[in-house]
Amino acid sequence: MDELKPGPRQLLQELFQTAVDAAHPELTLPAALPQPPKGRTVVIGAGKGAAQLAQTFEHHWSGPFEGFVVTRYGFGVPCDRFEVVEAAHPIPDVAGQKAAERMLSMVQGLREYDLVIALVCGGGSALLPMPPDGFTLEDEQLLCRALLHSGMPIRGMNAVRKHFSGIKGGRLAQAAAPARVVSLVVSDVPGDDPSEVASGPTVPGSATRAEALDWMARYDLNLPEQLEQAIATAPEAPRPDDPVFARNTVSLLASANRSLEAAADLARSRGLPAVILSDSMEGEARELGRVSATIAREVATKNRPFKSPIVLLSGGEATVTLRQNGRGGPNGEFILALALSLKGVSGITALAADTDGIDGSEDNAGAFADAGTISRIREAGQDPQALLDRNDSWTAFQAADDLFTPGPTGTNVNDFRAILIDTCKV
Repeated sequence: MDELKPGPRQLLQELFQTAVDAAHPELTLPAALPQPPKGRTVVIGAGKGAAQLAQTFEHHWSGPFEGFVVTRYGFGVPCDRFEVVEAAHPIPDVAGQKAAERMLSMVQGLREYDLVIALVCGGGSALLPMPPDGFTLEDEQLLCRALLHSGMPIRGMNAVRKHFSGIKGGRLAQAAAPARVVSLVVSDVPGDDPSEVASGPTVPGSATRAEALDWMARYDLNLPEQLEQAIATAPEAPRPDDPVFARNTVSLLASANRSLEAAADLARSRGLPAVILSDSMEGEARELGRVSATIAREVATKNRPFKSPIVLLSGGEATVTLRQNGRGGPNGEFILALALSLKGVSGITALAADTDGIDGSEDNAGAFADAGTISRIREAGQDPQALLDRNDSWTAFQAADDLFTPGPTGTNVNDFRAILIDTCKV
């Protein structure tokens, strides 16, 4: 093993942790809290970081409130004044359905001087299943699997999900009227549109039924006829200009951009130039990995378009079109494609990881890669290209001992990618 490797990997891990810390609720939530109302305060939340948001909320809210949040299994934290339930992600389950029903019932019957505070972050869509009348949880699970396997970008998935739901697309806020709704959002979506986070249960968006059908056709979703018909005839999702939302407000607590800026500042404080390529990269994970490898190779071998040493940072949401049911997630697929494309170019160390701490189907957030990664995979008796072909990045990086497993982080601003290029130390 390269004796310099612990240094670069340690730096990349510190950059990741800095990005996560920049989105921590203790730094972001207190200043965004509204004034207590004259009436009741109902606090609801959904997402992978919802329990941490709830914990921070109860530390900083002095008045009475009723609190309920749902998060992914294993992501809960102790709260004194909130009820915290856990449910399945990314495929919803009965616990999530019961949580959605409970949440909807909590906001009904409120008055105009009552206040609803919604703590919304990534993962909330799967955690709040509520199929339309006449359909079952199994129908929503089937739709969810089809979307996840399709490679469709998040805005397309959300356009479809919002038209097969009794709670998404602003419907939860609609049910709370005439109470005022304050949505405090941690963005995990490219572009930071709050109506796209968790499919916007309290923030209506612009997606129409026609757009949902167009996305379904473009990605050949191939749903059962009854599900296609349900979406084709669904009522339009609530619109942002509906007067029922006039008093509502939205605050963006954290985003990929802010986290990447924090990571870049840390790198520069260490005397290492840093460039943010984009905070909203979308597309097939393996294609993004190959493009990123091309840029990194150009820097390492020709000192263009940037000079070595440098760290290249990016964020956004990569997707995976499942060809076979391997183990892993989009960050693993990104970094495996990158490692294969670099073909052992020296002086490059990379990390791709999901900021919530879990990438896809396993317990790792992502993986590291360097000039020796592909060789180590092969030495372990595995074929890295074959593993990429069957969407099995976890097996590849487990064989190379390159998995990155920080555990649940308590927040979620989506993908974090850092490529350190330092040919001076080769």
